[in-house]
Amino acid sequence: MTQILHTKNLNLNVRGLKPSATLAINEYSKDLAAQGRKVYRFGFGQSPFPVPGVVVKELKKHAHQKDYLPVKGLYRLREAVARFTRERMGIQRDAEDVLIGPGSKELMFLLQLVYYGDLLIPRPGWVSYAPQAQIIGRHVHWIRTEEANDWHLTAEELEAICRTDPDRPRIVVLNYPANPTGTTFSRQELIELANVARKYGVILLSDEIYGELHHEGKHLSVAHFYPEGTIISSGLSKWCGAGGWRLGTFIFPPSLHWLLDAMAVAASETFTSTSAPIQYAAVRAFQGGEEIESYLWHSRRILKAVGLAMWQKLQDNQVKCPRPHGGFYLFPNFMHYRDRLAERGIMTSVELCAHLLEDTGVALLPAYDFGFWPRMLAARLSYVDFDGEAALELSHQYGDQPLDEAFVKQVAGKMLEGIDVMVDWLNH
Repeated sequence: MTQILHTKNLNLNVRGLKPSATLAINEYSKDLAAQGRKVYRFGFGQSPFPVPGVVVKELKKHAHQKDYLPVKGLYRLREAVARFTRERMGIQRDAEDVLIGPGSKELMFLLQLVYYGDLLIPRPGWVSYAPQAQIIGRHVHWIRTEEANDWHLTAEELEAICRTDPDRPRIVVLNYPANPTGTTFSRQELIELANVARKYGVILLSDEIYGELHHEGKHLSVAHFYPEGTIISSGLSKWCGAGGWRLGTFIFPPSLHWLLDAMAVAASETFTSTSAPIQYAAVRAFQGGEEIESYLWHSRRILKAVGLAMWQKLQDNQVKCPRPHGGFYLFPNFMHYRDRLAERGIMTSVELCAHLLEDTGVALLPAYDFGFWPRMLAARLSYVDFDGEAALELSHQYGDQPLDEAFVKQVAGKMLEGIDVMVDWLNH
């Protein structure tokens, strides 16, 4: 009876929601491994690299910090983030433009909580954008994109939505390098999207958490072209290998300080402030320097070498996916195998990933979790199931020499094996 009462009293916006797909697949993969199963962990997107030593040292130095910090964040950290934004991204921002939170995920939630408009998400989109909006009760509009454009939102697609109700307040999420595709926008694409956003007064939430992991180190923010209406979202989790530290950043233009202030009010009544020791350590991360630059250079080239090897292996086996440009994701499309899978009763991406995991130990996330219709036979593949510390050491040994096939086999041999296992299963 108690369980029934609890169920009846659930907020209607939460009823029916499941735990985050990425966290769920990670926990289930761990459970299978604990049972003695061999698991190829392509489901969870966590940086394989250790936190840079200079940043860890700074955390130890400030472990004694126990006081509540300002809601908007430690001022020294906000200054460091603003300087990072100016020097590395070429975008003029000051400490007053920065808001610190316990992960960019929490900041995205607060933004939707305090803003009154619709959320527009290009499909495919990261698994938590839409559930957050549902929890809050916001209307979500998925924007259809095309595989021929590497699943990028185009200016024409955005225009088609905005012109139906030109005065409607909207937030459009841009995520690049993208989760789940690993692709990024060209300069011209960003210019064209910025022009449409400006025309309709759309706020762009530019999720650039993988920006520093652009494989060529050439990430370009849409804020260059639409500075007055773009919020840049980032943090430490991906480029600094510190996902569990939970530190996110939002960088606002002065014209959107009213949103920053509203979010700070909401933060004061929810998380209060971000962990003090983590904030002090993060100052060192955003200050950069030779060790940070070396860490990033090696991380990027490792991810590029591994990602391209995985991508090529998929291409060679009739599994289409866009070529990766940054981060550590691929978005394989299994439609070539539709008839063969249908003969085994597999009709949806959820069924595909469930059977694949159960039969082979290969863990992927279904396209359904990223906003696609059930029968879209695609999935996200995260290529981080390797020893990042060992990979960095080996990359240093290579010096300026290109990372070759032998490097990839040594670092990512288990993942390459996982692709072979998956292809054998597809051809079964």
